Amino acid sequence: MMPLSSSPGVMTLDEWKQFCSHSVDALSDIYRQLINGFDKQDPAWISCASKELIDSQIAQLSAWLKEGKSPHDFALWGVPFAVKDNIDVVGFETTAACPAFAYLAEKDATVVAKLKAAGAIVVGKTNLDQFATGLVGTRSPYGAVPNTFDARYVSGGSSSGSASVVARGLVPFALGTDTAGSGRVPAGFNNIVGLKPTKGWFSASGVVPACRLNDTVSVFALTVDDAAKVASIAGGFDAEDAYSRRNPFTAPARFSVKLRLAVPDRLEFFGDELSEAAFAKSLTRLEALGVQCVAVDFTPFRQLAEQLYAGAWVAERTVAVGDTLARFPEAMDPTVRGIVEGGRRFSACDAWQAEYTRATLAREINSVLAGFDALVVPTSPTIHTIDEMAEEPVRYNSQFGTYTNFTNLADLSALALPGDFRADGLPAGITLIAPAWHDAALADFGRLWQQALPLPLGATSKALPISTPVAAQGFVRLAVVGAHLRGQPLNFQLTTRNAVFVEETTTDASYQLYALANTTPPKPGLARGDRGQPIVVELWDVPLARFGELVAEVPAPLGIGSLTLHDGRQVKGFICEPYALADATDITSWGGWKAWLARHHSA
Repeated sequence: MMPLSSSPGVMTLDEWKQFCSHSVDALSDIYRQLINGFDKQDPAWISCASKELIDSQIAQLSAWLKEGKSPHDFALWGVPFAVKDNIDVVGFETTAACPAFAYLAEKDATVVAKLKAAGAIVVGKTNLDQFATGLVGTRSPYGAVPNTFDARYVSGGSSSGSASVVARGLVPFALGTDTAGSGRVPAGFNNIVGLKPTKGWFSASGVVPACRLNDTVSVFALTVDDAAKVASIAGGFDAEDAYSRRNPFTAPARFSVKLRLAVPDRLEFFGDELSEAAFAKSLTRLEALGVQCVAVDFTPFRQLAEQLYAGAWVAERTVAVGDTLARFPEAMDPTVRGIVEGGRRFSACDAWQAEYTRATLAREINSVLAGFDALVVPTSPTIHTIDEMAEEPVRYNSQFGTYTNFTNLADLSALALPGDFRADGLPAGITLIAPAWHDAALADFGRLWQQALPLPLGATSKALPISTPVAAQGFVRLAVVGAHLRGQPLNFQLTTRNAVFVEETTTDASYQLYALANTTPPKPGLARGDRGQPIVVELWDVPLARFGELVAEVPAPLGIGSLTLHDGRQVKGFICEPYALADATDITSWGGWKAWLARHHSA
């Protein structure tokens, strides 16, 4: 079978923004052509934006220009995106793929409102497994969403439509949701990026719940850069969401230089040799990148994954859609109805016991991961055709969740990435899973991985563009010049606070470096002077919440101020009070602390 057709104008976020920034008057024509190009019979769409809905969004952009703002003030100016149809968008019906449940949204979900405020434009609502119950993409009265590489196969779900429209380049990003893997399995089946954020980072206000304690809004994109940029805009604390959380800003911006990844000791592919071979290739590729992959006992992960549907947690779904189940049972997909009805057999005692089991297994899982940067798994152990799924809808769905179901229950972050393809030409992605709030570190590695993998984007022929990573939020970039450099005695004050090395560079030519007198351990002082030259510094990203601890340990006459680098960047850095320079030795000519130490000790 041939893959579904892709858009001839496949663009990333930056390309869309540049394309739309020339004239707001041209946006109406751009979007008319874009919407007219959508196939209204395409099962990936439940509804496409009307001319009135597009015009109202463009009118807001125009109003901002009249207020004196410019497209450069908006990170997503004119960028189109799609939204899974269990997330409210004002003016659209929210159906959750159940027409009897449908209602007209009077307010944007918080995540949608944030993206619109950044200049993005909603072009449609996408299909899903009904009430976000499934990992297959076939449980919808609006039709099964086919795989973008081979229409005989499933697209994955529940966020099937969002993954499909991104994979074909119809939009550069789309929102999904992920409770048990719905934001990752469709990414793996369609060769795109699926970012499943830490629970509570994205607001769930305006989102139809599936399992409220474990739901997360997710992001699909063609590149990790784009997914990370969208996440940085959409995320953040929301007082209207009872389960929203504030980022503690203690996690690292990157993984270790010597990356260690855990791998399940017993990998299960349910007899799918093609998926097994593809994952083996990806592991070999990781090792070629210098990554150490270490087998770990996967038992607690497997046991927790089984809890999501086999235990009392399924009763959360019953609570979420109980009214529809009571009033319109015939309107529900039979498989979905069977799953949701199953929640009625559990008691309150069962629910509490399920929580105790979850907490115990989650603690074991986080203990296993403590010695690693992340866990790497196949996004799904196998894939099935739409016809096969009709024969075994529950069993095959369960197989898809083998490496996804436990993630939210254990409070972990995850990033699904394109991986080596199967021999039959179908995608077989990998997923990295890390502790909560390690989203920035996942994205940083995801960029490196995507650059190392020579794949086209999604189901298109577009090549990966040059990376333009977004600066991670919640970190202070600090320039160190002396005892905090790598290999020096105070470097531990950075590494024990999850600070990570970024690069070695130099200041501009206005700085002088001094060896201070009577300091233990020996320390330099950096100050502006008339006889300056570029001085070697290291840049480190320090988690925001740990920065104050570090500053408190800086002894006089040193302090933290603002430094100018040779390329004009401004960063925080160690500086010295002038009074301490009177009896210090000027070592500016050595160009850096390590160079002076080496020559000083060899003299």
